[in-house]
Amino acid sequence: MPLTIAQIGQELPIRKIGGKEETRRFLEGLGFVIGGLVTVVSEMNGNLIVKVKDSRVAISKEMANKIMV
Repeated sequence: MPLTIAQIGQELPIRKIGGKEETRRFLEGLGFVIGGLVTVVSEMNGNLIVKVKDSRVAISKEMANKIMV
């Protein structure tokens, strides 16, 4: 399921990262790697604040839809 559907506070492993190569590299640089854990901290208008590798990162709804958990 895409990260946008995950419940707030639920820690989930990243299964797949979709999109273009450039997008995947950008997300990988932020810490979104396959097998890594991600937690949705909050959601506002579809955009998410997530915790990944002990950092909080804000990502758009479009980016979050490319991250499968």
